[in-house]
Amino acid sequence: MSLEMKVPSPGESITEVEIAEWLVSDGDWVEKDQAIAEVDSDKATLELPAEASGIITLKAEEGDAVAVGAVVCLIDTDAQKPEGINEASEKSAPPTENKSQPEKQETKKETYATGTASPAAKKILAEKNIVPSMIKGTGKDGRITKDDAVKATPSMGTKGDRLTETSRKKLSMLRRKVAERLVTVKNETAMLTTFNEVDMSPIFALRKKYKEEFKNKHGVGLGFMSFFTLAVVRALELYPDVNSMIDGDFQIKHDFKDISIAVSGPKGLMVPVIRNAENLSFRGVESEVKRLAILAREGSITVDDMTGGTFTITNGGVFGSMLSTPIINPPQSGILGMHNIVERPVAIDGKVEIRPIMYVALSYDHRIIDGRESVGFLVAVKEALENPSELLMNNEIKKALEL
Repeated sequence: MSLEMKVPSPGESITEVEIAEWLVSDGDWVEKDQAIAEVDSDKATLELPAEASGIITLKAEEGDAVAVGAVVCLIDTDAQKPEGINEASEKSAPPTENKSQPEKQETKKETYATGTASPAAKKILAEKNIVPSMIKGTGKDGRITKDDAVKATPSMGTKGDRLTETSRKKLSMLRRKVAERLVTVKNETAMLTTFNEVDMSPIFALRKKYKEEFKNKHGVGLGFMSFFTLAVVRALELYPDVNSMIDGDFQIKHDFKDISIAVSGPKGLMVPVIRNAENLSFRGVESEVKRLAILAREGSITVDDMTGGTFTITNGGVFGSMLSTPIINPPQSGILGMHNIVERPVAIDGKVEIRPIMYVALSYDHRIIDGRESVGFLVAVKEALENPSELLMNNEIKKALEL
């Protein structure tokens, strides 16, 4: 019998998805629970697993927008498994190109003497500026696998060997939605940014003294995110307008602090949410940041993980940013930007000293947050970060760190 595979609902309010990439070809044998496609919604990219084992027939092309509940493929569950295919090799094999599908997008198909590069391998090689023809693939028929691309180095080519092609690729549904939201924020909010600087010396001292003990006790590192998250929670208590949003002619204030954190994933920037951060300790925040970051890197983060934040923290410093004006994450009204930490000369009690300084930026919606609240909020964050033992730990450092 033929099993009809329909698009599952990835979350509330999502009515259609886009086939981002088929991970199998028409007529392939698939195993139950094997990932057969990646689908984009306007909130996340998800894998579509096979609902049964059998021969697959594709009913949609890459780039097609399909409604939730629509049939995207058939699986012939009565078909015999081809000889030479075992379950382990099937699940571990690199994704194959869907050669039966016509090219919907204006991209050039790259075929080389050593074989064909998988989609993942092509992307990695392009980022490294390596010509695929210089790579000897270890996959079937000389196919260049993702692992081959990861191990490849630019030195494998010769002078003049570089990618000179241009390509045209349709933006994913997620990227298009992000672009739409960013333009909307710029056009429909009165966004302003205020800046300050933070002397990170006290946090450096605390981390140096307690980070090993903290990691050994809790299994997570004592990073900067816990200090910033708890400093933000304290500042939101002092300035609740920053923890609110506009809904038509009404202001909605939240008595909880669900802090969105921007993390980098394989599909771009994700913004998962730390729920009820006001109830978390340093260990609790660090554990949650680690959990969400792993989900984002593995591409297994869900729509629910990224829904419902009340304020956002973004850290451009991990990429080397000195200063930026972060864009509000709607419908929120404020976002705090962290940046890199650089040793700078500062005046301390009439003397010049070298201190680790971080510039911080608060972008806010001036329709709902006035200058007094925005500046006061950022000053409160600065005060907590420069005096964490008193303002974040109540002068009980070991108790706060649960050591």
